[in-house]
Amino acid sequence: MPDRITLTGLRVFGRHGVFEHEKRDGQDFVVDIVVWLDLAPAAASDDLRETLHYGELAQMAAEIVGGEPYDLIESVAGRIADEVLKDSRLSAVEVTVHKPSAPIPLDFADVAVTVHRERS
Repeated sequence: MPDRITLTGLRVFGRHGVFEHEKRDGQDFVVDIVVWLDLAPAAASDDLRETLHYGELAQMAAEIVGGEPYDLIESVAGRIADEVLKDSRLSAVEVTVHKPSAPIPLDFADVAVTVHRERS
């Protein structure tokens, strides 16, 4: 299905990481989400109920990132993807969680994990 909604650059403070100081001090994470669904009904009706409300999508992702601490951003991304796919209208989701302040003692721009889930 070629139709999709893309949310990029959602910046949320969270406390994820394997080191104690990451959970104690926290840091900003950046989330990108792509969801695949048929947008023809929304395009024809101009009715918000026929599509995915991206404000609610952003809020849900922000609550996960800002909520319970995880050791791995893989877990954060997977939890977001699983929650998004609870909407039966969606055929697939891709979630990228960026950790631009990861504790890597080298000069780097970003580290990110991307998960892709499809409805079976």
